[in-house]
Amino acid sequence: MSKIIDTHTHIYDEQFQEDFDDVMKNIKEQMEGIVSIGFDMESSLKSIELANKYDFVHAVIGIHPVDIKKYNAEVDKELERLALSEKKVVAIGEIGLDYHWMEDPEEVQKEGFRRQIELAERVKLPIVIHTREALQDTLDILKEYPCVGGILHCYPGSFQAAKPFLDRYYIGVGGTVTFKNNRKTKELVKELPLDRIVLETDCPYLTPVPFRGKRNNPVYTSYVAEEIARIKEISTEEVIEVTTENAKKIYKL
Repeated sequence: MSKIIDTHTHIYDEQFQEDFDDVMKNIKEQMEGIVSIGFDMESSLKSIELANKYDFVHAVIGIHPVDIKKYNAEVDKELERLALSEKKVVAIGEIGLDYHWMEDPEEVQKEGFRRQIELAERVKLPIVIHTREALQDTLDILKEYPCVGGILHCYPGSFQAAKPFLDRYYIGVGGTVTFKNNRKTKELVKELPLDRIVLETDCPYLTPVPFRGKRNNPVYTSYVAEEIARIKEISTEEVIEVTTENAKKIYKL
């Protein structure tokens, strides 16, 4: 039977400090693997370190839109070096636009986003996209790079808006799909073909029901798989099997 790949974790977060070994042991026993996602240089390096230490972990490196002021030519060069030299780096991310926690002007964010997509293009890797209150601008920029694919993490839009991108992007579905009042994501999941969905936690954030309000954990992806199965009226096994294959395809695992 297939096991789950959590395509989006921040497993290095200090919330995991006290029981880190137990968390990793459970992941190893219960899951196919996880992907540790950077949001700045420090977390990118931590992700690589974890990926090199654990065979079931892979790393994604990049600068998050909220940290985009940390992005410059030197950082770009270093990310490129790491992407080419570190075998367990599987994508550039978490990159994108965030107009909610906006610390830098939209134009600065857009420039950083474009430059990191161009970096991904050079190193021939997919991208992992963060978009918050900036969906249209995000999609407009993605249109400029028809040769780049990846994952729309925590995608907040409609199926119609995502449709033109589904030939090269997967949609990351996480704990919020289990929230009772989250009709939008449930509707999206209903319309999305299963072969365009990947599972994610964004742990330690966005914890699914029945643990909502507590720290999220990669093993809780099973609740996400169950909810997708319920919405789509198929078996949980099928959801796990197909989404794991999708994760392997996009990350070339």
